[in-house]
Amino acid sequence: MEEFHISQLINPEFYINLEIAGHHIGIYVVLFIVFAETGLFAGFFLPGDSLLFLSGIYSTALMKELFTIESDFVNVALLATFVALAGILGNLFGYWFGAKSGNYLYNKKDNFIFKKKYLYESKVFFERHGGRAIIFARFLPVVRTFAPIIAGIVHMEFKRFMFYNIVSSFLWATTLIFAGHYLQVYLLESFGVDLKDYIEYIILFLVAVTTLPIVLKLMKRKKQED
Repeated sequence: MEEFHISQLINPEFYINLEIAGHHIGIYVVLFIVFAETGLFAGFFLPGDSLLFLSGIYSTALMKELFTIESDFVNVALLATFVALAGILGNLFGYWFGAKSGNYLYNKKDNFIFKKKYLYESKVFFERHGGRAIIFARFLPVVRTFAPIIAGIVHMEFKRFMFYNIVSSFLWATTLIFAGHYLQVYLLESFGVDLKDYIEYIILFLVAVTTLPIVLKLMKRKKQED
């Protein structure tokens, strides 16, 4: 067994291949992380987009932990559905927490896990885009963690919230999981390139792409303040 290092906690491949007592539990860990990242404000540091993309690459192995299905498409579709449902439940919990906590988070002091600036940034993002923020937020790290909480705090109409919640979750899950799976299939069959050999580069690329909008926004705000 490889020696554990704390840096593995931000490596999505670590969660996908995790096993306990000889039993692979990757699928359960993936679903919990999706729930935590979208429903628990402490989950913003967990890998999200890269985890889903890699889950698509490892979809066959992940689904075998539950049951074996011959159809490759059905395997990927079921995985995307399970992930989408976990995202829906996560957002629903976040909405409930926001509705119940009210202004508690705004009065909460910063600590290692919680940073109030993330809450304010998500609130501005939510107010600017309205219900569509729930959809946009799915593809933005940190923001997707706080968007449902903000929706609850401002008492967004529940039916409206659930509509955007369901649409965004399925869009997020299917886009990334199907992209990861079928890009792997295409490159492997056409060029003999196995994406599993380039996981580190894929993670770095996805992190750069998903964080770029936030970085640009912060730079623009700083320029305006100056």
